[in-house]
Amino acid sequence: MGSAIEVGRLLRASSREFVAGCRVSQLNAPAFGALVSVPLRADEQLYGLIYDIQIADDGLVRQLVTSENVSDEVIRDNRERRIVPVEMSVLAVGYAQNGQIRYLLPPRPPLSLDAIYLCDPDEVRRFTSGNLGYFRHILRAHDTLPVGELLASHLHQAAGTQADPQAWLQRAVQEIITLLRDDYATLMEVLSALREVIA
Repeated sequence: MGSAIEVGRLLRASSREFVAGCRVSQLNAPAFGALVSVPLRADEQLYGLIYDIQIADDGLVRQLVTSENVSDEVIRDNRERRIVPVEMSVLAVGYAQNGQIRYLLPPRPPLSLDAIYLCDPDEVRRFTSGNLGYFRHILRAHDTLPVGELLASHLHQAAGTQADPQAWLQRAVQEIITLLRDDYATLMEVLSALREVIA
């Protein structure tokens, strides 16, 4: 984790998802669909996909948006010097224990103030080179998450880390089709979103 980019700290968590908070200045690194990790112990870390990023308001922002002329200096001050509340919601998709990746829910959720790191390309490739069993966690949440867009964004980012991006994308799409073979409506919604990233 020496060169990993810390993108936030844990606010709250459950076995299936967690929410991290960060400053606006940290917001340039994480993106919707990005793979992140949380070291739990020396031999264990949790993996998740960012499925929502929210920038909350506060009293000053509420006053500023109603002002007629807000200078660039005031906007910059609000973004760089004040603590603007930013929350990232993350879906747990697996964990690593003693170097072995498992596409199961973690044995325990992370704890408050645990650091959350953006996975580098090597770590993304290592996590996504397995059997893609983590897709079931994403697809299981189709009633509450924008599953098609989340998969499309994640596949686009993950394919860029692969030795053969097209072959990996084909394998990923085939896995999604297999998992959704009995849910035609969700399958069509997901394939429609994936059309944006598969040329």
